[in-house]
Amino acid sequence: MGWSVDARVPVLLASLSEVGEGDAVLIEGAEAEGGIRESFLPVAGAHVAGCACCVARGPAAVALDRLFQRRARGEVGFFRRVVVVTATDAGDIEVWSALRNDPVASARFRLVEA
Repeated sequence: MGWSVDARVPVLLASLSEVGEGDAVLIEGAEAEGGIRESFLPVAGAHVAGCACCVARGPAAVALDRLFQRRARGEVGFFRRVVVVTATDAGDIEVWSALRNDPVASARFRLVEA
C-alpha cells in the first residue's frame, strides 16, 4: 500500500475568530498589523497573457510568497497554517486562483476545507 505526505502549508478561508496559536493570517484589504500577517488587495478582471515564468503574479500569490519567505528567513515564527480573511467574493476568488494557477503558491500552499 502506498502513501504520501503533502508538506504544503494548509490555507483555510475563515474568519479572524478561527485564528489559532501558530497560525499566519492573510487579510484582504488594509494593512495587516501584528503577529504573522500579510495583506492583499484583489484586482478585479486582471488577466495577463504570457508564459508561466513571466506572467504577472496576483496579489494573493505575492502575499503568500511574502509570508513563506519571511518564515524561511526566520523573520517570523514557524506557522502551521495560513488563515485567509476576505471581505469580498473577489478576495475569495483571488486566493483560490493563486492556489490553483500560480506555480509557486501551489507548490508551497494547499487549500483545505473548514
